[in-house]
Amino acid sequence: MARDPKRDGRKTPRRESTLRRRPAYRDSLPTILVVCGARNTEPAYLRGLLRVVDNRAVDVRVKVCPQDPVSVVRHAAGERRRAGDHYSHTWCVLDVDDFAHLDEALRLAHSEGIDVALSNPCFELWLLLHFRDHRAPVNGFRQAERHLVPHHRGYSKAADRFAFDLYREAWPQAVERARALAKPSEEHKRNPSTGMWRLVEHIVPAYPQT
Repeated sequence: MARDPKRDGRKTPRRESTLRRRPAYRDSLPTILVVCGARNTEPAYLRGLLRVVDNRAVDVRVKVCPQDPVSVVRHAAGERRRAGDHYSHTWCVLDVDDFAHLDEALRLAHSEGIDVALSNPCFELWLLLHFRDHRAPVNGFRQAERHLVPHHRGYSKAADRFAFDLYREAWPQAVERARALAKPSEEHKRNPSTGMWRLVEHIVPAYPQT
């Protein structure tokens, strides 16, 4: 028996055909590739942020390459190249720490057109800025961790789970505090500083920029 037509004469579309059309909209969004140079904290933070802001204007793909900065940049360039023109923008999340050849990594990123969210000395500074302003030099990861632990009890860079709920309300304040520490792309010259605020503004375009 034929289906009763709708008032405008069209048959009701099947659910299967409706679902089949959705990926075309998703694929049309600007897609941003973010490659993190650490296995746990950085990608977990970014995924937590993306869940909270639920920005449907961009499609952000977070990937991991826990190696030295040059290798991270090369990995990001390779991912982008293999994807053709799929990615509209590419970022690497890196630390200064005690890595050698950081300048080489930054030069390579520049030549490849890849942006770098660099934290000096480490990503934990960015986390600390969610809780308070900090402008005194930080002597490596261990000191940054000591500053952070009073606000994030039990923090461990190696932990499988990351408590993003501690940070979900304060990332706009972290953006403003980080912005005041160094000029864009000069984070490698100043301790403490972090370029994470530029990445956050890129993946959350609805955030008011100044």
